[in-house]
Amino acid sequence: MNNTRIFNRENSILNHYIAELRDVNIQTDRLRFRRNIERIGECLAYEISKELTYNSIEVNTPLGVANESLLTHQPVVASVLRAGLPLHLGIINYFDKAENAFVSAYREERPDGTLAFHIDYNACPNLEGKVLVMADPMLATGNSMWLAYKALLEHGTPSKIHIAAVIASEVGLAFIQDKFPANTQIWIGAVDPELNAMSYIVPGLGDAGDLCFGEKE
Repeated sequence: MNNTRIFNRENSILNHYIAELRDVNIQTDRLRFRRNIERIGECLAYEISKELTYNSIEVNTPLGVANESLLTHQPVVASVLRAGLPLHLGIINYFDKAENAFVSAYREERPDGTLAFHIDYNACPNLEGKVLVMADPMLATGNSMWLAYKALLEHGTPSKIHIAAVIASEVGLAFIQDKFPANTQIWIGAVDPELNAMSYIVPGLGDAGDLCFGEKE
């Protein structure tokens, strides 16, 4: 799958937001951390918007009529809870009339050191024939995103899929490229080379959910 865009391989303001998310001296400010993820969501939404379908309409101004191109249909934006919420918010800041979906995908760390992935919440509108944007800030193994996608298929088959992430591992990106259908485009802020023994991205930024909302028991 060649339709993958990795933004930190280009020069843009998005790289500043990624740098602050990674920085141990900055990331402990939860408000700033969440806002930087939201900003990245806005950047990704803008780029995704270029790939959607538009119709020309006439708009009456005080002095005449202007022709403008507007989205034919806004996408369904789906996020993986809980870390996906700020990224989701950034995306719907731009797709402000979008329908929304939420999936709870979590990983269980077993006593033997292996990981199991589970879905226990799935709220979604009808997806049949619609454009689906899936948002999750960290694409580590890719398993959570894949399980979330399979759960969403209970609500219909989308016509197009966009995956939006802040940071991915090379392993996670390869997994998504292999598993998802050919009509998938992937938008990622940065791709890092490694996963550690606990399947955290290295160098990554740590636990995005904890940094956004506080540590969990």
